[in-house]
Amino acid sequence: MEPKILKEKNLRNFSVTAVLFLLFIALTIAVLTFDMQPIGPGSSIVGLADLNKSLHDAIGVNHYWYNITEWTGLIAITVACGFSLLGLAQLIARKSIKKIDSDIFALGSFYLLVAICYALFEIWIVNYRPVMMDGTLEASYPSSHAMVVLCIMATAIMQFQTRIKNRLLKTVVIYISAFIIVMTIIGRLVSGVHWFTDIMGGVLLGFSLTMLYYSIVQRLNLSEHIL
Repeated sequence: MEPKILKEKNLRNFSVTAVLFLLFIALTIAVLTFDMQPIGPGSSIVGLADLNKSLHDAIGVNHYWYNITEWTGLIAITVACGFSLLGLAQLIARKSIKKIDSDIFALGSFYLLVAICYALFEIWIVNYRPVMMDGTLEASYPSSHAMVVLCIMATAIMQFQTRIKNRLLKTVVIYISAFIIVMTIIGRLVSGVHWFTDIMGGVLLGFSLTMLYYSIVQRLNLSEHIL
């Protein structure tokens, strides 16, 4: 593909990234601004209350699905540890941080960014969960669980695309990864431990961060192609 076409495609990728971030910001503002009511445990305030309450009342609480999503979260963290070890192995073998594969280095930076976003919303609490967890209120927006699993497994799919050579194995691993993402998002919603807008916020932020990683990696690949 011609460098000019690649540049245009990469620019579109960054544009999509910007749109996704703007949608997340818009939803966050809406949750902080509109229809604020004390519908949470301990009369905690929740935005877009009528929407969130009606959906939560219809769904209820399902601990079975909550436990499933806890396991999918552990799988995602294990995958992230695997790629982190790959980066460490490259650093030890090649004896220079500059010689680590550019996409693996970008992935490590991406994991750090995801961790920062996770910590940010644990400190800056937008709203609390619709249920008490171990007798205490916990931050709920955005769904950090959905966001983290989406980020890790979506970027893992990108890595599997290029690093696994066996076509059958690649297909199986990619489908399993996608299944984990879908199971986590749906499972987190039907478990009832988050408001609907928490899930939407986690999905939007997760896709935003993932698209940012993809755009940066494509830009790095374009630079290497030109050089």
